[in-house]
Amino acid sequence: MSERIVIAGASGFVGQYLEQHYRSVGAEVVVVGRNGPGVRWDDAIGLREAVTGADAVINLAGKSVNCRYSDANRAEIFRSRLMTTRAVREAIASSDAPPPVWFNASTATIYRHAEDRPMTESTGELGTGFSVEVAKAWERELFEGNLPDTRRVALRMAIVLGDGSALTPLVNLVRFGLGGPQVDGRWFATAGRRNAGTFHEFRARGGTQRFSWVHIADVLGSIEFLRARPDLDGPVNVAAPHPTDNRTLMAELRRLLGRPVGLPAYRWMLELGSIAIRTETELVLKSRWVAPERLLDAGYEFAYPELATALRDILTDRGLLDASAAR
Repeated sequence: MSERIVIAGASGFVGQYLEQHYRSVGAEVVVVGRNGPGVRWDDAIGLREAVTGADAVINLAGKSVNCRYSDANRAEIFRSRLMTTRAVREAIASSDAPPPVWFNASTATIYRHAEDRPMTESTGELGTGFSVEVAKAWERELFEGNLPDTRRVALRMAIVLGDGSALTPLVNLVRFGLGGPQVDGRWFATAGRRNAGTFHEFRARGGTQRFSWVHIADVLGSIEFLRARPDLDGPVNVAAPHPTDNRTLMAELRRLLGRPVGLPAYRWMLELGSIAIRTETELVLKSRWVAPERLLDAGYEFAYPELATALRDILTDRGLLDASAAR
């Protein structure tokens, strides 16, 4: 009998990759979303039936944070995560054959801006501000209540690299000659942004903000590894063991794309540009330094532990690797 995997939020980049993989190995995949085929979020009975007898539930649902943090968007970022996580929890709680494991998306952004040392599950310090409060509330909703027959894992994912990921705009910058580091600097803060916790304070200098990442193949690999380890639950950092910094990331992209020169983007450029493309500078300026302590201690072997290898794989698949870097 084939496995049945429930994927909520399968329309996103990671969800599509997981759905394609599980279907390719013969699993029955049930998707949960706002519309389209599968189960709708407003169908509580359908959701309970979906999780009943499932081999695993993976919830990735939530509005993208790649937007301006307006009042409406902040509210929807919270609502979309908490509502969907609560709906999954209530469906599992009411099931007479609950799944053995439930993976729920979280984020490595839950940790503070870190330039001094890596943040692990055991010694990491949680941060402050809007994005961190979203992550904290998301995990509280996941671990609320008693689900004695279902193991719960919060996937604290770093920036996921793959075809169609956050890598795409960086590749475009390099190809247009703007592939230097994203350089932080001073910027004025409005009272509204400070009160909302959305203002990024200037700290890392010269593009030295840390960049923790993970290849999408290792997101899948981590989930499959954790499925086979019933002794592991709670928060798990899903991040490659060798993070880098923004300056090194951009230099490696220039090398692999055959663009020896790239102009840097300074804070004032990023602030004006983020308004134009409706996003936030925190996404590139916060220093995220995360280590996968629990995965490594448990014996997980990353398929892509090094940035250069991960980028080469992705760019090769997209036909973008420069001939000089292919040798």
